[in-house]
Amino acid sequence: MRKIQMVDLKGQYEGIKDQISSSFEEVITSTAFINGPEVQNFQKELEEYLGVKHVIPCGNGTDALQIAMMGLGLKPGDEVITADFTFAATVEVIALLGLTPVLVDVEPDTFNIDPEKVKAAITPKTKAIVPVHLFGQTANMDEIMDIATANNLFVIEDNAQAIGGNYHDKTGVSHKTGTIGHIGATSFFPSKNLGCYGDGGAIFTNDDELAHTIRGVVNHGMYERYHHDVVGVNSRLDSLQAAVLRAKLPKLDSYNNARRKAADLYDAAFKAQEHIITPLRVGNDDTHVFHQYTLKITNGKRDALVKHFQENNIPCGVYYPIPLHKQKAYADERYNEADFEVTNQLVKEVISLPMHTELDKEQIKFITKTLIAFVNA
Repeated sequence: MRKIQMVDLKGQYEGIKDQISSSFEEVITSTAFINGPEVQNFQKELEEYLGVKHVIPCGNGTDALQIAMMGLGLKPGDEVITADFTFAATVEVIALLGLTPVLVDVEPDTFNIDPEKVKAAITPKTKAIVPVHLFGQTANMDEIMDIATANNLFVIEDNAQAIGGNYHDKTGVSHKTGTIGHIGATSFFPSKNLGCYGDGGAIFTNDDELAHTIRGVVNHGMYERYHHDVVGVNSRLDSLQAAVLRAKLPKLDSYNNARRKAADLYDAAFKAQEHIITPLRVGNDDTHVFHQYTLKITNGKRDALVKHFQENNIPCGVYYPIPLHKQKAYADERYNEADFEVTNQLVKEVISLPMHTELDKEQIKFITKTLIAFVNA
């Protein structure tokens, strides 16, 4: 059996290495390292794939979130509602901009932000909602958009873990994740479903005026060289990373399908296991792209299982071990533990198994047999 990897980027590279080498040679020969043809072409190709009017590439996914909020003109003191159970980048940028993060609980089955908790958290200071499509499962965007419309709020989709996923709205129309709200933000970190070989990110929107503002923000606030019209940052996707993404983008659907097939094998192995809860798939099969395959271990053995996996050379992850409201940087006396019942339970139970495009049946069989035997012992 091949060595099991949490993410097998080397194996994935084997299928695109000739194109990567050729594109790298072209970029290096042309010396068009910043905003060169590779970046411009990737932008257009991603716009076409997503069915969105504007893609603005940037330096990384965290920047994408921050730039989205800057583009919307959010001001210090404005409240932004987001999920307690997610990676810190989502709340980090809210705090960096002097905005007020408002953390709310998530749904126990999808792990995504609970719309009912969002409703309860809205105040006159609330200006935006940031749903996170966690682990590749699309959040309930119909309800979130209805809440936003009723309260005149912006919606910023954190799409870092779900690019390529689909959401079928209540009218039956299908949308790519990240294109439903007023603005979407994504990361191209190497381990993402669409990842480059360094840092990268992008912002999506169908709003022409907002897109214009953001294009200035990402480039020091400039639309004309040395004319700084808005407060900006320096956040650009470089041409080498764009070349990698151009090679991978045509394969994204097949990459996501490979993840779903691996998830199918996991699901089948864990079927009817009392203490192993498999990820919920909401609606059609194409709504979940399995950036992570995250289980709940409900008999108190999660931490011991992590150690057992380590002893058997099976990589795994606990995403996330500490709720954001308990993190030192984001603790606030406004928060009441009773309001985070689901998150406080999830952090004790979740475990993510190896998930990538190169997983094979032999590896999955070894992982699942090892897990089942330990949990039921």
